Amino acid sequence: MTFKVGLTGGLASGKTTVAERLAEYGIPVLDADQVVHDLYRPGRPGAGAVAMVFGVQVIDSTGGVDRKKLAARVFNDPPSLKILNGLIHPLVITEQAKWFDSLAKAGQPIGVVEATLLVETGGRTRYDFIVTVSAPEMVRFSRALGRGPGGDSADIAKRIAAQLPDAGREAVADVVVMNDGTTEELIVKADALAEKLIAAAAAQKKS
Repeated sequence: MTFKVGLTGGLASGKTTVAERLAEYGIPVLDADQVVHDLYRPGRPGAGAVAMVFGVQVIDSTGGVDRKKLAARVFNDPPSLKILNGLIHPLVITEQAKWFDSLAKAGQPIGVVEATLLVETGGRTRYDFIVTVSAPEMVRFSRALGRGPGGDSADIAKRIAAQLPDAGREAVADVVVMNDGTTEELIVKADALAEKLIAAAAAQKKS
């Protein structure tokens, strides 16, 4: 049996840094956003569902989803975003379940899914253990703004406001990793988390 871990956090929380560090310990990590990318490729179920609901205007010349056009279509229109999430999230959850099944068949003791909307999509019932990475909102805003030139402060503020507050994720998490310091400090916390998860997976196997 594979110990199923969900890793979540809001925009610029640092969850990807934690995920990358866990992977360095040999822990398999699945990026939910990459799953969405794959589902949006030509011929994949996500592309078909998006085309059917939102039209060919958001499909590129290869038959895949044009993510920029789709984002422009839904992210300023909450009802459309809700429809999109209703289409895609069940597909993502199915792919995650298949991934965990493959880990179990390969004898992997632990697997981690990194997903921003993990709690909002009922992740508490699908995972043995949930980790959330938190940071003060203004810290996350500054990080997101500093990720590259041309950052749109209004867009970043809107994206943060649209996400579940840290307190909502923390309320259902087994571990909260507070990332309000340096990257080096976060790495140290990620190392401790890796050891904790490996021990928890071993304990589950014995039980």
